[in-house]
Amino acid sequence: MQKLDSQLAFIFEIDRLKAIYRRTMVKSDNNRQENSAEHSWHIALTAQVLQEYAEDEVDINKVVSMLLIHDIVEIDAGDLFAFDDPQLFAAQEQKEIQAAERIFGLLPQPQSQQFLQLWLEFESAETTDARFAKAMDRILPLVQNMANQGGSWAINKVTRQQVLQRNIYLQGLAPKLWEYVNQQLDQACEKGWLIDN
Repeated sequence: MQKLDSQLAFIFEIDRLKAIYRRTMVKSDNNRQENSAEHSWHIALTAQVLQEYAEDEVDINKVVSMLLIHDIVEIDAGDLFAFDDPQLFAAQEQKEIQAAERIFGLLPQPQSQQFLQLWLEFESAETTDARFAKAMDRILPLVQNMANQGGSWAINKVTRQQVLQRNIYLQGLAPKLWEYVNQQLDQACEKGWLIDN
């Protein structure tokens, strides 16, 4: 029973991710802010749909697992906008590591360690699976902002180079998606949704 109690405590705790709001807007729901739990679900499904574009073989089950847990740390650390001041990210990294240890630590062993290792693999983005997961985490906001006339890009005066750099994991890993990203960024600049630099 103690094992189950620990697992249920974790499940109850991650419900708090639904209260962490991002700057990405949900066009289909009167442009309200998206929460991190919705984002995690959306990119997990995106990865399943787009996996055929990966040049190297990916373990889609592992990728989906990474995507479902990657933002859980925001329960403690909060969410930073992708294009916030770079100096904020150094402090954020430490907060997220502490959050990962606490939240995944609610689980019994060996689950606790397995989830933590999976999160760390995603964060370091050194394996093909983690790089593909990161790429999905980056391409979906692009798709959402394009569908929403620039969305959070336009509001926050984001540059083409910033978005291109965020999506760099696609280069070489999924060339057709990388080509798509570049075409979309050209259109966004033409429409004035991104600052062309």
